[in-house]
Amino acid sequence: MYNNKKVVVVMPAYKAAQTIEQTFAEIPMDVVDEVILVDDASPDETVKVAQKLGIKHVISHEKNKGYGGNQKTCYRKAIEIGGEIIIMVHPDYQYTPKLIKAMTSIIGEGLYPVVFGSRILGKGALNGGMPVYKYIANRFLTLTQNILLGQKLSEYHTGYRAYSSEVLNSIDFEKCDDDFIFDNEIIAQIFWKGYEIAEVTCPTKYFDEASSINFARSSKYGIGVLGVSLRYFLAKAGLLKWHIVN
Repeated sequence: MYNNKKVVVVMPAYKAAQTIEQTFAEIPMDVVDEVILVDDASPDETVKVAQKLGIKHVISHEKNKGYGGNQKTCYRKAIEIGGEIIIMVHPDYQYTPKLIKAMTSIIGEGLYPVVFGSRILGKGALNGGMPVYKYIANRFLTLTQNILLGQKLSEYHTGYRAYSSEVLNSIDFEKCDDDFIFDNEIIAQIFWKGYEIAEVTCPTKYFDEASSINFARSSKYGIGVLGVSLRYFLAKAGLLKWHIVN
């Protein structure tokens, strides 16, 4: 626990059998109370490896629900077991769990209710092997999003996130998309409610076993992100009723 707040790590998993152990080994269990792994119908032995590691809460989807659908299960379970600081760590070892303590302390000390691990602050993204086209797209999308949402985040696309249970309980993440756009829709909900998001510099690793979407999926994601930001802008201006925030 941290300041008498229960800390829960959630891991949305898909084909992570080769990387779970390395990721799990770096979770600071002197701070983290419980770990939840949700497997999204992986064709490999993700569930078996997770159970072998002794992860207490292992949930397996019979059918693939998508990245957003996986997160919904993660957060529902984390709230159900009383999590007050809930941290999403991808089990593909792209992000190091060693930052969990820092992210937990920011929320636990009441400084910010949400914390993102940013690959863009510093030089972590390119040094970690992020493809140049993805880096350029990330910078373009983030600039556009900051303009439309009226914010100043360095990155909207990180998968390393920590939330207070207050935030997750006050937004309706169930309304968000079941695919990758989920991450940006939940950001829209957070800002709509008036919460602030802190960022910490996060090194990242790109390697064969780390999950990544291909160019076609990346392009679809980019268009979806712009759509989310534009709808937020129009909803804020009173020109659109948007079910995500209304």
